[in-house]
Amino acid sequence: MLMNFLILEQMGSNLCLITLCITTLVYWMKIVWSNMMYLSLLAKLGMRFSNVLLAMLLVERWFSSGHIPFSNLYESFVLLTWNITFLHVLLEKKIQNEWLGAIIAPSALFMQAFATIALPGNLKHSMFLVPALQSNWLVMHVSMMILSYGALLFGSLLAVTLLIVNLKSIKIDTQSLRTDSMVPWNMQEDWFFDIRRMYLVDQLDYWSYRALGIGFILLTIGIISGAVWANEAWGSYWNWDPKETWALITWLVFAIYLHTRMGRGWNGQKSALVATFGLCLVWTCYLGVNLLGKGLHTYGWFQ
Repeated sequence: MLMNFLILEQMGSNLCLITLCITTLVYWMKIVWSNMMYLSLLAKLGMRFSNVLLAMLLVERWFSSGHIPFSNLYESFVLLTWNITFLHVLLEKKIQNEWLGAIIAPSALFMQAFATIALPGNLKHSMFLVPALQSNWLVMHVSMMILSYGALLFGSLLAVTLLIVNLKSIKIDTQSLRTDSMVPWNMQEDWFFDIRRMYLVDQLDYWSYRALGIGFILLTIGIISGAVWANEAWGSYWNWDPKETWALITWLVFAIYLHTRMGRGWNGQKSALVATFGLCLVWTCYLGVNLLGKGLHTYGWFQ
């Protein structure tokens, strides 16, 4: 029975990896050949199919291990990849632009490839939970942290997309937007695409702000629940563990982001730069710290 689960999991992981690879290529092709509408349909189907496969991998791991799949780096990567693809599927109708998929799809591909190919076998195998993880706080803390990482990464990637779209900044004089015969057709066409670009930038900024706001709330809940769990497990709410320290730094940076948005009125490119810096911190907190194999948060990670 266990062997059947392992075969299904391996097949599902490889199929998901292939699907994400094809989806990434299709999104990139859509940038070059924007008039080919069937490419958009293929890309959307590929992202949805990948999301379903990731969900099936998590359910299969849950049944085979007998506990919620939060015990090691492989399982957290699969959950994080599912989270990002799910958010993309939800918002793809709101933000109809090929650049979004061209950035989200390779990000999901990188995470799934790292989990499937780069991780050693002993970090992929489902194991019994160590005593410190056999707590009701496991679901609360780990789920909040992974969901917050997903929302923060997604919102930050939207900010990166905004910066890419906004590389060529062209000022538009709204008073000169005329469509009469005095204005050459090529200038009217430039204005049209410029207005479309500005609308896209506003949409990316809006949804990036919303995603990062949700991620910040989830990160706050995750840190608080982790502190309560730490007090039960180790007798102290805060131990200045590397994971805890970088989680606090990440929280502070996104608190600054939200403060500058709400208090200073920052938006667009300024706030996108702060979110891009936060993207680096999220990866440092989630993966970089664990590569060191030091601290109290080393269950199922690199040693």
